Amino acid sequence: MSIKSVKFTLNGQTVDLTLDSASGSYKGTVVAPNTTSWNANSDHKFHGTVVVEDTAGNKATGTVTEFPGLALRVLEKNKPTVVVTYPTAGAYITSAQPTIKWTVTDPDSGIDPATIGIKIDGGSVITSGITKTQATNGYSCEYTPTAALGEGAHTFSFSVSDNDGNAAAPVSVSVTIDTVPPTLNIAAPVDGTITNKSAVQVEGTTNDATSSPVTLKVSVNGAAANAITVNPDGSFSTSVTLSEGANTIQVTATDAAGKTTTVSRTVTLDTSIPVIESVTLVPNPVDAGKTYVVTVVVSDT
Repeated sequence: MSIKSVKFTLNGQTVDLTLDSASGSYKGTVVAPNTTSWNANSDHKFHGTVVVEDTAGNKATGTVTEFPGLALRVLEKNKPTVVVTYPTAGAYITSAQPTIKWTVTDPDSGIDPATIGIKIDGGSVITSGITKTQATNGYSCEYTPTAALGEGAHTFSFSVSDNDGNAAAPVSVSVTIDTVPPTLNIAAPVDGTITNKSAVQVEGTTNDATSSPVTLKVSVNGAAANAITVNPDGSFSTSVTLSEGANTIQVTATDAAGKTTTVSRTVTLDTSIPVIESVTLVPNPVDAGKTYVVTVVVSDT
């Protein structure tokens, strides 16, 4: 008997193979599936079959069990996606050990969790200590540095590959760590000042080594705060109006990270004129060359 047909089937596609007279083998060129085989079977391959029929109608079927070469590994070429959810690029962070959050997704072959990594400031890739929570098509990830990061600029870089070996495009965010509030020195007025002037000058200096410029606001007795212009050298000066009696002047410096320093001064405005109640000279009259006592009674509200 002679062979009538040789058919190859894989992933729902059937192809008739033709006899190669030179080798005596049946061959065919087949277009691979356009999807990954990662999720097809436990070995991450598509399983094909071969059916051979002779002219008498007898059929023989070959499967992966007898012929492991019928298992085809198909790789997709789409890169996984990395999205950083915290911190955002350019952010100022007030914690030296921030919890960094990001997601990695791949809807095709899926994320290889062993490849989820983060680098801090160009150091070695960190893969341990990352919390990985399964999510749709991937993972939600969190990582907290084991040691405090220094003040200033830092860059976090993220990496991951899918199960077909495709690496995500590079993703990184640069941030500034600022855990120290701004300095604020009030040169005037001196705390406890008593004056008869209805306006007083508030003067001083402020700075923040990590996240300048600093913004300043001043309030009197809890009223709405007014902005103060800070000069390039950090100095400032502004005039505030006092109310009769004790006044609380509050100056607040805020850096770019949102950290604040507040200094308060108490200044009393007293415009009441003293009242002379009485004046006595005793004795009066007095002998020449002798002493006498002057007594003055005054009040000042």
